[in-house]
Amino acid sequence: MTEKEEGWTTPVATALLVLADGTVLEGFGLGAAGEAVGEVCFNTAMTGYQEILTDPSYAGQIVTFTFPHIGNVGTNEEDIETANLAAAAAACGVVVHAPITDPSNHRATRHLDQWLRARGIIGLSGIDTRALTSYIRDHGMPNAVIAHHPDAKFDIPALKAKAAAWPGLVGMDLVPDVTSAQRSTWDETSWDPELGYGKQSVPKYHVVAIDYGIKRNILRLLADAGCAVTVVPATATAQEIVALKPDGVFLSNGPGDPAATGVYAVPVIKNLLERRIPTFGICLGHQMLALAIGAKTQKMHQGHHGANHPVKDFTTEKVEIVSMNHGFAVDRSTLPEFAEETHRSLFDGSNCGIALKDRPAFSVQHHPEASPGPRDSHYLFRRFVEMMEKARGRENA
Repeated sequence: MTEKEEGWTTPVATALLVLADGTVLEGFGLGAAGEAVGEVCFNTAMTGYQEILTDPSYAGQIVTFTFPHIGNVGTNEEDIETANLAAAAAACGVVVHAPITDPSNHRATRHLDQWLRARGIIGLSGIDTRALTSYIRDHGMPNAVIAHHPDAKFDIPALKAKAAAWPGLVGMDLVPDVTSAQRSTWDETSWDPELGYGKQSVPKYHVVAIDYGIKRNILRLLADAGCAVTVVPATATAQEIVALKPDGVFLSNGPGDPAATGVYAVPVIKNLLERRIPTFGICLGHQMLALAIGAKTQKMHQGHHGANHPVKDFTTEKVEIVSMNHGFAVDRSTLPEFAEETHRSLFDGSNCGIALKDRPAFSVQHHPEASPGPRDSHYLFRRFVEMMEKARGRENA
């Protein structure tokens, strides 16, 4: 018996993921219509898809979720991570296995499909994300075009050429696409199930956060730690930062190749280190600190993207379960003698943290504010505060 006799219809692909090597994966479109080019990575987190898709560190990337059911708690306006709401969406595309279901959560205000459409993020469902993940593990993170055409009309040769022509993230500075355009202040504290977000009204310290693509929850944990935060654009000069009289400087997360961003960021950080201003970096900020002391970064084969990564802190001998999102890493073999490696990934042994022996500065590759452990790494914010307190004591001595 034929499909026509039974009244069946074969679903028509309305979205494609076209890899740079010519591989074409067919699926069903969701979110925004159109085309976007980027690097395909996979994320192993089971929750937090809205935070992931709005993390500016994912700019220039197409996120494949290994967890098959994405969207079941919908979206809301409180869990957006990007602090710069005027910037373009962080991730440029999303790939999921199962169709998005209706949300089932009391905090949901919008269906994920509608939310993706409103933010201009192109989505694709219905492919074997396990097979795509295996491909990335074998071949590395490929460049690709994700295309959603509701009329199912695609110029596949053109899409293949577009994917093959994209230069990739190496050498690409994406920070200008996500950083804030002007200086701002932040005093919102962490979310409480009964009260919502609070406000830091009696800060003890003033922190200047350099925005390479900063996340809201980082700012909230700084506020929780007793800090009044001034956020400055990535292009702020050392003189402008010093003029704000900070007790400490925070180097934020962000996207792209750290070496490309370092062209203008490293001289600023070097100046701040020479002034012995307490400094704390996360993610791209960690890589910026490493570059500022003469170390080098390198592109990773498949990167680290997920909320289940074990990292050892050699200063405490404890293992933390952390959230990660990075495709570049600090090459530990290039660290100078005055830099101590404090953290290391237990998955692949890559560097995940450094501290300077001669100046008050440290950084980590992972995201201690993301709370997958759930709060294994929150102590790092206290460590920063202790560093600022010691520096203040030296000034008053």
